[in-house]
Amino acid sequence: MAGIYIHIPFCKQACHYCDFYFSTNTARRTELIDAIGKEIALQKNYIRGEEINTIYFGGGTPSLLTPEEIGVILNDIHCTFTIAPSPEITLEANPDDLVFAKLLALKSIGINRLSIGIQSFDDDILKFLNRAHNAGMAAKSYEDARAASFENISIDLMYAIPGQDHKVWKKNIQKAISLNPEHISSYSLTIENKTVFGKWAAQKKITAPDDDISAAEHIVLIDELEQAGFEHYEVSNFSKPSFMSKHNSSYWKGEKYLGLGPSAHSFDGTSRQSNISNNRLYLAAIQSDHVPASIEILSREDKINDWLLTGLRTAWGTNLADLLKNYQFDLLQIHGPYIRQLIDSNLAVVSDQSLILTKSGRLLADKIAADLFATDYSSKR
Repeated sequence: MAGIYIHIPFCKQACHYCDFYFSTNTARRTELIDAIGKEIALQKNYIRGEEINTIYFGGGTPSLLTPEEIGVILNDIHCTFTIAPSPEITLEANPDDLVFAKLLALKSIGINRLSIGIQSFDDDILKFLNRAHNAGMAAKSYEDARAASFENISIDLMYAIPGQDHKVWKKNIQKAISLNPEHISSYSLTIENKTVFGKWAAQKKITAPDDDISAAEHIVLIDELEQAGFEHYEVSNFSKPSFMSKHNSSYWKGEKYLGLGPSAHSFDGTSRQSNISNNRLYLAAIQSDHVPASIEILSREDKINDWLLTGLRTAWGTNLADLLKNYQFDLLQIHGPYIRQLIDSNLAVVSDQSLILTKSGRLLADKIAADLFATDYSSKR
């Protein structure tokens, strides 16, 4: 099984925290859709004939496109690749784009999962983040999606926001729970240099989120959602039983995926590929029958480290037997004392031949993974 990701690099306006690649100039939108169709043809052999199990429209703001434009891309994918029965097809969407008629049209072309970028149900916070919607639009977009018969809805929430105390954060979580979505993704605000917030932080207008506050709000999130019946299956992701994101889970399990569009990333099992983050240069290259991508061939150590970094963020952890079988990397032998320290500190357990981080351990998942990274073990191969 493999996945396809389509990056739609357009937004109505720039959120103050976002450093993903996008443009607010949509003048070349039609050209870009045509170019993605051409890239599909150029990349048809990238995943070597594997069946496509998931399709994911991300961005940017994919919901800026019309259902007809999204349908053109989906048709090109269906005509080029072998698609699994009942694939998961996700569209990231902003609440202000999701009017009822559009939702019906999206459902009719095959979109069966929505990821709605709500971020907050508090109007002051939404204004601070420079989101294009308000709290009323957020709730209505969800209700309209239900009325349009969407049965798999994820919503995004953001925490550790300056000006948002624990009381406001808990109220946001409870509002999300009251809507009863199948899935919730939640991320701590990060101040990135090339953003409005990055500029404000440099000017001392705002202060970067405190790690202790971020950790405390993350624990509140976990406790509230688990009590409401959500499974905490990845550091930032929670789902009702059987509603894990199949597409994102495929990343964490090391499955192949093809990325289409400017700044999209791909992985074929042996290398990573990254498309150029520039609409003009992307269009020029595709029109010349060339995919403008840089390619990184992965070393044994790269593959081991990716396996650790992604696996330790999940509820199923990192399979030690697979590490040994696939990469001749005996994690328990190489890092035995450190792993025993993690277990003694209630940060990890070893179960069913997997190293699994506890609730407390997952707060430190990236650091723990980095501590376990392979360097040069060529002499041990």
